Amino acid sequence: MPTTPRTADHKLTGLVGTLRCCQLFSGIPGEDLAAIATFTVVLSLGKDDYLFHEGEPARGFYLVQSGAVNVHRVSAAGKEQVIHVFRAGESFAEAALASATGYPAHARAVEPSTVLLIPKVPVLELIGRRPDLALRMLGSMSAHLRVLVGMLDDLTLKDVESRLLNWLVKHDRTAAGGVIKLPGTKRVLAAELGTSSETLSRTLARLRDRKLITVGARTITVLAAPALAAQLRHNLGEA
Repeated sequence: MPTTPRTADHKLTGLVGTLRCCQLFSGIPGEDLAAIATFTVVLSLGKDDYLFHEGEPARGFYLVQSGAVNVHRVSAAGKEQVIHVFRAGESFAEAALASATGYPAHARAVEPSTVLLIPKVPVLELIGRRPDLALRMLGSMSAHLRVLVGMLDDLTLKDVESRLLNWLVKHDRTAAGGVIKLPGTKRVLAAELGTSSETLSRTLARLRDRKLITVGARTITVLAAPALAAQLRHNLGEA
């Protein structure tokens, strides 16, 4: 079925809305977002489909519209080390804009996903015509980098229990404890925490046995937020 002008306009509006929700584009005016949307490519991925492999020539950078993408490297021993699981509204591989080398890691969908590819050549041409746009994106990228550094700090916590406690404390929106909706399966959460599904299950069971949480199919309920935070401080040697 041919694309009608109304359908094309609706698609463009949807792309602009997705771009606007991304931290990288938070300071970009609407007319510039519309220009970027005109050359943005929409990619549909099935679960376990690869977006790119380490060393492949960089086509551009990406923004998750829906689903989740696991960016990881593989050690010489064949062990997968997750860098981060990116979800809706998050961008990654921005270094492709300033680097002539290939992608530094692998990227694989961990669930059915829609990802936007912002191609390298046209976005660099746009920036070349609009130096002010480069400065706006640089400011947004600096804020984005601070977020990624925070993620790296989380992964340096010495054990899985501490990483899980830290994740729960960050995602619990109430002071008294409440229901945290998992953004994916427990397997996805395990990957984000840099561990296996089996180890995550055992760690969740220990916290459940201590009456700190209850675990549902797609939720974790914090029963005692102060005790949870106290346990994290104890694990980190701060109490």
